[in-house]
Amino acid sequence: MFDVITFGSGVVDIFVFSEARGIENFVCYKEGSKILVNNLRFDVGGGGTNTAVAFSRFGLKTGYIGKVGNDENGKKILSMLKKEKISFLGKQEKDLTGCSIILDSKGNDRTILAYKGINDGIKFSDLKIREIKTRWIYYSALLGESFKTQKKLAEMLVKRGVKLAFNPSPYLIKKENILPLLKLAAVLVLNKEEAGMLTKESDLLLGLHKLGPEIVVITDKDKTIWCYDGEKKYSIRPHSNKKVVERTGAGDAFASGFVAGIITGKSIEESLELGLKESESVLGYFGAKEKLLRMRLK
Repeated sequence: MFDVITFGSGVVDIFVFSEARGIENFVCYKEGSKILVNNLRFDVGGGGTNTAVAFSRFGLKTGYIGKVGNDENGKKILSMLKKEKISFLGKQEKDLTGCSIILDSKGNDRTILAYKGINDGIKFSDLKIREIKTRWIYYSALLGESFKTQKKLAEMLVKRGVKLAFNPSPYLIKKENILPLLKLAAVLVLNKEEAGMLTKESDLLLGLHKLGPEIVVITDKDKTIWCYDGEKKYSIRPHSNKKVVERTGAGDAFASGFVAGIITGKSIEESLELGLKESESVLGYFGAKEKLLRMRLK
């Protein structure tokens, strides 16, 4: 029996550092020019693997559902999962593994070119249903066939008493109807932009809670994080003195830290503190997994 299984993307992140600078919220490259790259960095990323590593390092028995290609990047992801003591419950087949190119990670923000590849082609028949025995399942954003599979699996598992945590994305909200998953979710974690896409109520917490989730958490970069459990509102403020090196994976880190707290019986206040501690650890370094905390919660 797993404590938690994550179901989401697994990619290789390529960090590209150049002399390009942001101008009025744009990173500009002159057409036809050749830009010298100062440095490259390769890491395993993706919401599914980022959160799986976080849960495993908290001492939770963790599984991961995803799909990787039979290429070098796929092998790199599988090797990382094994090293982090995460059971691979997905499928490997002949195709291209997902990849993200992260441009000019200069601290305050970054531009990501995301190639989903094989990630969005997970069929329900690809799943090892007999091995999916868990207390919690955590969903990060997937599209197409994979999203259909997530919905079908969630309906089956929630009926069995499994708790669903859900962390959507803007592109998922735009492309898919996520309302069925919101109705099933025990925990919904998203940022303010995503919250505004799902409800037009002035009070985002109340508006989202009406859609079904038991607990709603809304992040807003370096501004106050809010949470609502249907009875009480909670908040926590990020530390202003924390140095931000690179933001990739910070949202996954917060969400997995918060959910890990809930899984292990911590209060909402304690879970918010754990999520913040996890995300601020990641913000101080390059890479989505580089400084995920190592502490046993159980």
